[in-house]
Amino acid sequence: MKKIVPDPPELYLVQTSETPVISCPEHPPLFNVRAGVSAEDALVHALLYLKCARATAAEAVQHTSQAGREFAWSTQHSLELASGLIDALLDGIEQRIYVD
Repeated sequence: MKKIVPDPPELYLVQTSETPVISCPEHPPLFNVRAGVSAEDALVHALLYLKCARATAAEAVQHTSQAGREFAWSTQHSLELASGLIDALLDGIEQRIYVD
């Protein structure tokens, strides 16, 4: 019997494609994400960037006036949730590697 839906690709086969990092819409991008980086390596780096952003957001909460503190808290919570998702993905990858 033929399978209608193919199996999804293994995560270790997934790689980044070259993508510009646009930080200022008025100028051409200065940086690009390189093509060919494994999904696991990209997730590890993303998690490191999020940890740095979380540390910065935590300081911002402490040094922000009461009127803007809710925005800083919201930023901190969003960063924590994104970090949690990536941590969970990396844990799932490790578990899958050790099971296979």
